[in-house]
Amino acid sequence: MKKRAVVALGGNAILRGNEEGTIVQQEKNVTDTLENLVPLLRDGYELVLTHGNGPQVGNILMRNAAGEQLYGIAPMPLNICVADSQGGIGFMIERMMRNVLNKYGIEKNVISMVTLVEIDANDPAFQNPSKRIGKVYSKTEADKLAQQKGWEFKFTSKSKDGYRRVVPSPMPIDILNKDIIRQLLENGNIVIAAGGGGIPVYFDENNDVRTLDAVIDKDRASGMLATNIDADELYILTDVPFIYKDFGEETQQKLEFLNYSDTLKHLENGTFAEGTMEPKIKACLDFIKNGGSKSIITEATKLADKSYGSKITMEYKDEEKIDRD
Repeated sequence: MKKRAVVALGGNAILRGNEEGTIVQQEKNVTDTLENLVPLLRDGYELVLTHGNGPQVGNILMRNAAGEQLYGIAPMPLNICVADSQGGIGFMIERMMRNVLNKYGIEKNVISMVTLVEIDANDPAFQNPSKRIGKVYSKTEADKLAQQKGWEFKFTSKSKDGYRRVVPSPMPIDILNKDIIRQLLENGNIVIAAGGGGIPVYFDENNDVRTLDAVIDKDRASGMLATNIDADELYILTDVPFIYKDFGEETQQKLEFLNYSDTLKHLENGTFAEGTMEPKIKACLDFIKNGGSKSIITEATKLADKSYGSKITMEYKDEEKIDRD
């Protein structure tokens, strides 16, 4: 039987280290990552690719601000900026994927999709905006923008007197395009979807689609999409080859195999860094709890090498080394 997988491309799969972020750099990084998908395709996997958009949507927001300030161009809301980033990054991934397929003689169609993701307009996250976006402002600039636009700002450690706009990060509750994605997969296509966590939308009292300024976590949306399309496996690609306990400390310990119960214990004990590894772990647990077979967290260029990657399953297998406290 064919297997179905969602592969979430992290920031490292698109932009690495202190790179400037030129299109040449990003296209090379994406190509290097996509090369690792070839073994999955040859094994007959149906693939959905998701991706982050943090640096890119931040740049779009800064272009927004510059256009308004210098040329009087009406700025676009955050949801349009997220859609712009989905289109641009999706196009880049699609083009590089087509070139990789051509290189290896694999006949597959590829389609990138602007994806709407439903949220709850009353999600508690709207009471505590926490996701920093866009450029760094001085306290004076931030106060002025807060008054003019109603934005909220929080201090950022990246600058001595720096403040960045913060928006809510609500939980995803549904992928509006999930049925179409499933149909495309069943017809043999590779689908690029839910970029940047998707564009957050909700339904009003008339069942019309409305938007709110918010950012959905890419990994949580990827996990939910994997569940919604009955994927067998969820791959989350990041900048480390394994999950670690006490990461960066002398007591650092590689966690190569984990079951649901032990992963949950590590999560509750604060093993995983909040805002970086923690949402990835939560996405994996949600996927496994809802029927997924296996989640793998690994470095973007190590996907094809099965000796790398932390595997999370509901239960351990006899041959696996058990990592426990």
